[in-house]
Parts: sequence; structure tokens; C-alpha cells
Amino acid sequence: MNKIALVLLLFFWVAIASAQDLNGEVIINAEQTGQSNLSVFKTLQRSLSEFINQTSWTDRKYANHERINYSVFINISKFENDAFSGTIQVQSSRPVFGSTMITPIFNFNDEQFSFNYREFEPLTYSQNEYSSNLVSVISFYVYTILGLDADTFQQEGGTPYFEEANRIVTTAQQSNAAGWRGSDGNRSRYRLNADLLSKAFLDYRTALYQYHRLGLDVMHKDPAAGKKAIANSIQNLRSMNDSRPNSLLMRVFFDSKAQEIEQIFSGGPSVPIADLVDTLNRVAPMYAENWRKIQF
Repeated sequence: MNKIALVLLLFFWVAIASAQDLNGEVIINAEQTGQSNLSVFKTLQRSLSEFINQTSWTDRKYANHERINYSVFINISKFENDAFSGTIQVQSSRPVFGSTMITPIFNFNDEQFSFNYREFEPLTYSQNEYSSNLVSVISFYVYTILGLDADTFQQEGGTPYFEEANRIVTTAQQSNAAGWRGSDGNRSRYRLNADLLSKAFLDYRTALYQYHRLGLDVMHKDPAAGKKAIANSIQNLRSMNDSRPNSLLMRVFFDSKAQEIEQIFSGGPSVPIADLVDTLNRVAPMYAENWRKIQF
């Protein structure tokens, strides 16, 4: 290979890498089908990882260290011909400024997951065009991850990504797949997206910004101030919970943050925690065991 060709090749790969937004892995477990050794599951796992990691989902140029970390765990419970059904759990995280800490942002288990897939079938996302339920579900969660990550850096910064996810919801409603309609329950993709775009749940998105940008990201230089900002972000969720009790977004928040909150307020500089613990027990009683461990 001559030098010019080599330079062009390196330039090409740098350009591709800078256009990618996410970095992570897809894991498929098909043990419940009794056919977990079939090549289709390995092909699907590889294809989904490449689809997410190598697609340019935004116009933003990410450096390698800026790419958003995610994991997708798909549990296939039924499989026949090209029809699959099971669950999909999606998680994402981001680094904390000035530290080596990685903080979880999103942890969601979707039990309404079914799709058709033929081995080696290409996976491509096209805006405003329905391709398949598999592409729609994965693309929906990609934009949800992007939106939540943006909300942690800028107040309501994730709106454009949530709006793109909403377009996916709308176009996917033409299918018969579950999870895309308001009638599909309180833990559906429809409900998740509708609540993220609703003014009624704006306190959730504000809390994401306060917790991460004003809290965690300043703890490397002022731990006490960071902890106070995190406590304030949680207190601000209380009014949302009072008007919208048992909301999906409240559960999404604490499914990601319960263990981290326990750790943050169980060490380091002392800050008032009596009101905080009272709020935690009120808005997230399912994690009462974590809150009992907050002793300082």
C-alpha cells in the first residue's frame, strides 16, 4: 500500500470513529429457547452491536472518550422461524468530571419486546420510515439514551433526542407490536417517551441536570457543595411525586441511582440528611433498605 493510500485510509477511519456516538455491547441470552447454540443468535448479537456502535445518530462529533457508554441485554424466551420474543434491558452511564467515577444514568427493563429477524438481515435506521420492530426498538432506546445523557449536561438539553424518539413511537404504531401505544401499560416505550416530553415531569429532567452537572461534577473540588446539590435535586423530585405519585420516571430515576445515593451520603463531608432520608422514603419506598444504610 503506498503512502497516499495509507493516509487516506487512516483519515477515513478517523472520520468514521469521530462520527460514532455510542460505545458499548449487546448481549443476547437464548437459553430459555433450548436452542442457544444456533448461529442466528450470535449473528444477531454482532449485528446489533455494529448497528448501534457504527451508526452516526447525531450531527455531533464525539471524541472516543466522549462516546456514551451503554449496555443492552436481550433475553430471548421464544423463537420460531424468524419470530423472536423476550425482554430487553437497557443501561447507560457517563463519566464524572474530575474523577475516574462512572455514574449510571438509565436502567430500564422492557418486557414488551418481540420482533422478526432473518440471519444476516441488514439493520438500518431511517427517520420517519418504519423498517422493523427490532430497528425501531433499538433506535428508540438509542435516542432515549442520548437525550438523558444530554439532560445531565444542559437543562432540557435532551429535548431534540426525545422528539426523535417520539417520531419512532409514532411511525412504529403502524405495526401490531406491543409497547408503542398509550394502551400498552404504564411501563411501555410510549409512556416513557410521553413522560419525558411532558411538562408535568419537567422536575425529573431538572433533577438530572442538578444531580450530575451541579452535584457529581463539582465533587472533585468541593465535595460538600456537590452533595448539597445532589440532595437538593432529590428534594425537588418530591413535588413531582406529590402531584404524580408512582410515576414511571420516578422509578427509572431510582432504579439507576439508589445504590449510588446510598454510597454518596454514607461517607465524605457531613451534610444534613434528615430531610433527605425522609424524602427518599416517601418518593422511593421500594428502596427503603438502601435508605436505612444512610447513617452519618
